[in-house]
Amino acid sequence: MSRTSLFRVRIRELAKEQNLKLKEIADRSGVNYNTVKSYARTEVMSMADVVALIKIARALSVTVEELVEIIEE
Repeated sequence: MSRTSLFRVRIRELAKEQNLKLKEIADRSGVNYNTVKSYARTEVMSMADVVALIKIARALSVTVEELVEIIEE
């Protein structure tokens, strides 16, 4: 049986560093605001839309690796 990796999307802290609101990130990335908000508020995730993560990372001018923190593999 395989284990699912757990990770955290660092949207809140990156947005704070760049003085951006979640709505601005959604607008810049083209990702639905509710998706951005959900990713920002969820402490630990096991699944996410990779395309959305790439778009959010681009909107924040960071790599996907900087956006996503692996908690457990």
